[in-house]
Amino acid sequence: MRIARFSLNDQPQYAFVQHDDTEDKDYLICLDGYPLGAKQVSPTGERHALDEEGIRLLSPVIPSKVFGLAKNYAAHASFMAQAGQASSPVPPEQMVIFSKPSTSVIGPDDPIVYPAFSHNMNFEPELAVVIGRIAKNVSEADAMSYVLGYTCVNDVTLRDLQGGDPMWTRAKGFDTSCPLGPWIETDVDYADARISFSLNGKDVPEASGTTANLIHSIPAQISFISSFSTLLPGDVIMTGTPNASMELKPGDEPVVHVEGIGSLRNVVVQG
Repeated sequence: MRIARFSLNDQPQYAFVQHDDTEDKDYLICLDGYPLGAKQVSPTGERHALDEEGIRLLSPVIPSKVFGLAKNYAAHASFMAQAGQASSPVPPEQMVIFSKPSTSVIGPDDPIVYPAFSHNMNFEPELAVVIGRIAKNVSEADAMSYVLGYTCVNDVTLRDLQGGDPMWTRAKGFDTSCPLGPWIETDVDYADARISFSLNGKDVPEASGTTANLIHSIPAQISFISSFSTLLPGDVIMTGTPNASMELKPGDEPVVHVEGIGSLRNVVVQG
């Protein structure tokens, strides 16, 4: 099941996304409420074609917080060292957690604003986990029962600021640094989700990978994060970028693709 958040004539609302095989077209089946809340939602009977005039997909959630994992793939840790952006090619044994504020979140086709105070912006395509109910001190065995679904994320990073800011506050948390979308998919093979990336219409195979190569699994991530921070419905965990992370420039069109979910497109503009 796919859950989308969209606006029609600037009015945000939620919908299920359904594909009409006869027309080979996607439709938004409007819902009468917030699907991450306590009350059950149901279709209103209204539907809109995804390409209808006035329809715009939004970030599928506005999380209270976003957590990310650094160097959660051996290939990415090795790439960072080879690029001179890390001192060691060996991934850390313990999870390295960072966060992004809700103000960093944008949706599909929204502009990523390249801030004037940076000169090295990088893309990081990832699978994101969306929490479906309150999670605190959950076990790895129970962790996946707290998940609503999954979406694509681009963990945009200001690499030139990262080294001088050990907390990565500006490097990871600047406005527009967390594109999410295009929707939440509830049925994904999270243990082997294949991630790919294209830039300006060209595939970047060095940035691709699969969650089968995660160092810390998704259940382990949820369990560990919930041990120190209560996860709320709609909160997001960025599970790590699988391999190369390279530069973005104004005018670029980055696209994150996760098999079973879809594609997240944005465009970079100069701030």
